[in-house]
Amino acid sequence: MILYFSGTGNSEFVAKRIAGETGDEMINLFEKIRTGDYSRIKSRTPFVFVVPTYAWQIPHIVRDWISHTKFGGNRKAYFVMTCGDSIGNAGEYIEKLCVKKGFHYMGCAKVVMPENYIAMFNAPEKEKAIKIIEKALPSVDAVIEVIKKDAPIPEKKITAVGKLSTSLVNRIFYPVFVHAKKFYTTDACVSCGKCEKVCPMNNIEMVDGRPVWEDHCTHCMACICGCPEAAIEYGKKSKGKPRYQCPM
Repeated sequence: MILYFSGTGNSEFVAKRIAGETGDEMINLFEKIRTGDYSRIKSRTPFVFVVPTYAWQIPHIVRDWISHTKFGGNRKAYFVMTCGDSIGNAGEYIEKLCVKKGFHYMGCAKVVMPENYIAMFNAPEKEKAIKIIEKALPSVDAVIEVIKKDAPIPEKKITAVGKLSTSLVNRIFYPVFVHAKKFYTTDACVSCGKCEKVCPMNNIEMVDGRPVWEDHCTHCMACICGCPEAAIEYGKKSKGKPRYQCPM
């Protein structure tokens, strides 16, 4: 069973490619996370979690959802993380989570996809994004073959920087950087309400035709990158930057 969470489409693309080759059922975790649905999920095949990388770990909202949800059937769990560069030492923390949930940890794979975190970095234009995705396909296909063989994902050597990023930097990153205080709309806003609908945290409310952000943002970039009018900005960081939605 493929369970995925995706803010701008990268992890969804990878999840669909895996499911297309394995024939496994897919579950989009968006509504489950948004509504706090922790009802039991059962699978006869291994669970494959496909998620983005947030500060060198799986998103806290996904980690918390897994922690609260009951799983039945097959006890094997694979993790596939999309990222712009590195997943650091995420596997160590995922393995600990698996132990708590009674999963048999089958490893964590990295798939480098186009950058979408425009609150800090630059996202590529469409043509460059497609090239990055095409370059990522062998990595995805390699994971698919491992899953088909019911084998563990080969472990990769973790650098000291990777270990530090996933531990100390992640702990600092969330309280310091992950908030919605800098989001605002420009005069280009047409009050369509799409930003409210795509927020997995229910963190956006339309007030007098304009979105208002509350205080439990996860920085998935779904609102700012999904705005059809590019009417949302994040302070000065996002100005002039391409908005990113997976083009494939």
